[in-house]
Amino acid sequence: MRKNFGAKTWVYPQPVFILAAYGPDGVPNAMNAAWGGISDTNELSLCVSSGHKTVKNIIDRGAFTVSMADAAHAAACDYVGLVSGNDPPDKLARAGFHVSRSSFVDAPLIDELPMAVECRLRSYDPQTGRLVGEIVNVCAEESILDAKGSVDPKKLDPITFDPIHNVYRRLGEPAGRASVTENKSSGSRKDIPQRGKKRGV
Repeated sequence: MRKNFGAKTWVYPQPVFILAAYGPDGVPNAMNAAWGGISDTNELSLCVSSGHKTVKNIIDRGAFTVSMADAAHAAACDYVGLVSGNDPPDKLARAGFHVSRSSFVDAPLIDELPMAVECRLRSYDPQTGRLVGEIVNVCAEESILDAKGSVDPKKLDPITFDPIHNVYRRLGEPAGRASVTENKSSGSRKDIPQRGKKRGV
């Protein structure tokens, strides 16, 4: 028997994205965001309040980066989600983060977080809080790549937010192989049934 919990923002897994942008004064700032993901081909969308300093910076500069939070920096990633950049101007430094300027967009990359998506701002709706970015580039440190030059999830060691227990969790082991292809023109994914098996409907 199922138990009903009512309307909750409970989905698994929820990402731990660290959004970073430069302010009008050139000072970098960052925030923690869980409500977001890929929304179209080369597009990433997030739900973030207009009251955040980082959001105001993104609107002002027209660009931002989204770093994947990892287990090694869980505490620092949590800190940038708790403390407003309006209070300590050196928020990133207090978190133990350093930045380098992106070569693709007018935004900072957090040196300690080895994988990031670099975006240009497409739109922001202050009523809904929906922020949409055009993905210009994805970058990763060589230290988290496998022998084939792809990102190795074990080396990246990303974390997910558990909204029910209010903790960060590591991603686990592979559960199966995804039998899909990607339509390069539309970005859609099409199921390919395994030989000798039928998909349930």
